[in-house]
Amino acid sequence: GDRMWHFAVSVFLVELYGNSLLLTAVYGLVVAGSVLLLGAIIGDWVDKNSRLKVAQTSLVVQNASVILCGIILMIVFLFKTQLLTLYHGWLLTVCYILVITIANIANLASTATAITIQRDWIVVVAGEDRSKLADMNATIRRIDQLTNILAPMAVGQIMTYGSPMIGCGFISGWNLMSMCVEYLLLWKVYQKTPTLALKSAKVEESELKQLNVKTESDTKPAEGVQLIVEKDVTGFEPQQEKEVSCTARIAEPFITFRDGWVAYYNQPVFLAGMGLAFLYMTVLGFDCITTGYAYTQGLSGSVLSLLMGASAITGIMGTVAFTWLRRKCGLIRTGLISGVAQFACLVLCAISVFMPGSPLDLTVSPFADISARLFENDPLPTIASPEDKPEMVFATGMPSLLNGSTTPANSDPEMSPEPVPLISVSLLFAGVIAARVGLWSFDLTVTQLLQENVIESERGIINGVQNSMNYLLDLLHFIMVILAPNPEAFGLLVLISVSFVAMGHIMYFRFAQKSLGKQLFVCCTPDPKTVADSSPPGNTSTV
Repeated sequence: GDRMWHFAVSVFLVELYGNSLLLTAVYGLVVAGSVLLLGAIIGDWVDKNSRLKVAQTSLVVQNASVILCGIILMIVFLFKTQLLTLYHGWLLTVCYILVITIANIANLASTATAITIQRDWIVVVAGEDRSKLADMNATIRRIDQLTNILAPMAVGQIMTYGSPMIGCGFISGWNLMSMCVEYLLLWKVYQKTPTLALKSAKVEESELKQLNVKTESDTKPAEGVQLIVEKDVTGFEPQQEKEVSCTARIAEPFITFRDGWVAYYNQPVFLAGMGLAFLYMTVLGFDCITTGYAYTQGLSGSVLSLLMGASAITGIMGTVAFTWLRRKCGLIRTGLISGVAQFACLVLCAISVFMPGSPLDLTVSPFADISARLFENDPLPTIASPEDKPEMVFATGMPSLLNGSTTPANSDPEMSPEPVPLISVSLLFAGVIAARVGLWSFDLTVTQLLQENVIESERGIINGVQNSMNYLLDLLHFIMVILAPNPEAFGLLVLISVSFVAMGHIMYFRFAQKSLGKQLFVCCTPDPKTVADSSPPGNTSTV
């Protein structure tokens, strides 16, 4: 249900606003800004409340918000003409604001759900078995990849053969049904795992102590970062109750925000988390930006759908590679190997910038398009009215609009009217698809490092800040595209993206080097034996 809504809400907003991307852009900005500002506060709320309460509240708020949004959208689709005439269209504007606001609340609740289930519950359910934790992480990611394919396909078919209003009704009904099922499943998991009810502020009593027992010798661990269990916990002792002033209550969210970012910076896995966040500053993914560029290069929608399917398959292969590499080489080395694999594949994308068919033109300013819009008052490209075009705007209108908008810029006789050579775009997508193996394996590595090395009482707030960092870099990549939107500049965006990926993996390499030292490149024998030799006799955990 969550995946269907994430896909459909952008389409609904485009449909509502006369096939303009304005509402979609506003929604994306609001969502990114909200998680950026509130990520730490959401994580702190997860930490301060019982696991069942957090999971149930976030689940209900998320699904109820989606259902309410669906109902409002159905009303708008049904009575849009009447709403346009009431109060000079202000009532319709209020509906738009309501939809974006409630959809943003749904996304924040979804963030809370992801933090509590994927970063907290799963650690407790795995118990002392880190291999089981890795397998569970990989399984969740495979499910996520499959729903990323199936959910848009289902909604797309319903909207194509039905209508947007029917799509809204279907998503609302699905979320109502799935909310009940998910609520029941969460309750059953909670009942079958008694340790979920234990959420002590004292770290030594938490489940992390079961995962790893550190020795008093304080020697450098063979696998680097072990599970933290001996952190000073005096700060978590319950304090005497005292009256809180109004000013203190107002300042509390700001203090939580500051403390969350400071705590994130002080984590031993800070560089690993930053490395993952830097991977979000890229146009080398299957989002609307890369899809739009592919249309300008002559790829059809059917070809793109096949490429997206191939991308999902390689993503699932990445989850399989993660579990195998972790057993053979250890967790930290798995991240290093995955990073090298991803970067090696993205080199193909960098090469594609200079191959035949690439629209890269260094004589054209990257800011030419936006400066023309802002300072020369050039009209924005418009989509023909429904009277002049058939109804299938998304299927037939988008490619013609994008290709048409780039025709004046591509005045080079080599590019027009002859077909665009596909060598460049083929190399680009080959690199993007192949890199998904390393990407998802690296993502799972950092996820498990955060799970294992963040103390229980800070698990929510640290993962909330990590989400904020991810959204911050994602927001920067959209700003980068807004500043240089013309196809001639896309090659520069590719090179910048590869550079940020390289910087992210350099950060992770520094983290791995600090953790493992000279043993970083010793991967001839599996790490479990090494860890077992350097651990107390009773500790059989592996990394």
